[in-house]
Amino acid sequence: MADSAQRKIIHVDMDAFFASVEQRDNPELRGKPVAVGYPAARGVVAAASYEARAFEVRSALPSVTALRRCPHLIFVPPRFDVYKEVSRQIHAIFADYTDLIQPLSLDEAYLDVTANRRGLPTAWLTAKEIRARILEETGLTASAGISYNKFLAKLASDQRKPNGQFAVTPDMGAAWVETLPVKRFYGVGPVTAKKMQVLGIETGADLRAKSLPFLQRHFGSSAEWYFEIARGIDHRPVNPDRERKSSGSETTFDRDLVDNAQIEAGVLAQADDVWTWCERAQSFGRTVTVKVKYADFQQITRSRTLPMAVRSAETLRETSLALIRSVLPTEKGVRLVGVTVSGFEPQQDGKTQALPLFA
Repeated sequence: MADSAQRKIIHVDMDAFFASVEQRDNPELRGKPVAVGYPAARGVVAAASYEARAFEVRSALPSVTALRRCPHLIFVPPRFDVYKEVSRQIHAIFADYTDLIQPLSLDEAYLDVTANRRGLPTAWLTAKEIRARILEETGLTASAGISYNKFLAKLASDQRKPNGQFAVTPDMGAAWVETLPVKRFYGVGPVTAKKMQVLGIETGADLRAKSLPFLQRHFGSSAEWYFEIARGIDHRPVNPDRERKSSGSETTFDRDLVDNAQIEAGVLAQADDVWTWCERAQSFGRTVTVKVKYADFQQITRSRTLPMAVRSAETLRETSLALIRSVLPTEKGVRLVGVTVSGFEPQQDGKTQALPLFA
């Protein structure tokens, strides 16, 4: 594997993916604030268009809060089958440029284009051509970050959103990181960002000024990661063989349920959603887990590991039903149910010209 300083990494991130698909397919939604999800009391926003984001409506926001911020917000129900199909189109485009593709979700992926499969002059032009093909073949826009490692490429893809790209060259990487707020860094969540703020760490420069022993005292095993990214260092390769460890789906009911049949129906719906993914990905696991969250927010799980992997929708449904029935009947209202399959089986599955990062 080439040294990380020699890699040419592109991070491609679709712009407001779910909402953009809905606006593409329904012209009446274009230019309007759109949220993918349900406007129910306990619904959440799965995705928001850029018009909705102008009102601070974002994914994971409760629907009631979203409507309070944007009273004319238009909710559309999610169509995951459509999003998955578009995602497959996009990944087919990626495959024309490299075999080293690491998907992060339906709408973003890392590409290692160090090997110049298409003979394009630079990685910058490669990213530009990929984005142009995505627009031509799907009618959707994508943003891209180009750099010499994954950490910087992902940061860069946010820099010119939507429908843009940004490059971080080896001679600018460390200095550029110093100018950014640490809350933008991968691996620094809201809780960690607040802890860093208390310690006087708000920018990459602040983080770089701290010694490794200091970071180890305050952040334990994450200290070395923070120490390196503050210097623009990330040795992780693009890993196309990264195996997904589980597939799950859950739903929050509009009201607390105590009726057995309604609760079971909710579990079966989630089992069917999980099976759709397993069948298409040809990934089959042995362990089935059912999750229940009650009205008082107490959460429990029930799991069963089968002798062989689940290879039919019927088996998954039967196992999920048996697990939920082990906690029924209940006097407490059920707020949420979920189904997860894990323990996946392993899937069976000359020198190239180096590609310059830039000119």
